[in-house]
Amino acid sequence: MRINMKFTSKGKAAIENFNNEELLEIFARYIKTLTKKYDIEVDVPLEVNQNIVGDGTIIALAQNVKCDVDTFFKELGRDIKVPLKKRLGGKLENVFKTEFIE
Repeated sequence: MRINMKFTSKGKAAIENFNNEELLEIFARYIKTLTKKYDIEVDVPLEVNQNIVGDGTIIALAQNVKCDVDTFFKELGRDIKVPLKKRLGGKLENVFKTEFIE
């Protein structure tokens, strides 16, 4: 399953404070933490995420999904706000909207 996480306008403003490698590392770290709680395997491949800030989207691939995918990505969105908000220095609502592609 492919998941497109499209950043909201505030989310785009927040990710502009990071480079591509930092964003990949942040997402990988928070995904790894959440997969301890949820039965799912999620990968954020570098080859399709070469320019996250420019594209305004980060793409993840999920497999062996044995949980509610929507809940997993909602919780990921809440967790990701923490490091983004620190650099943005302000209030941050929803960071991204998820689009699930089978």
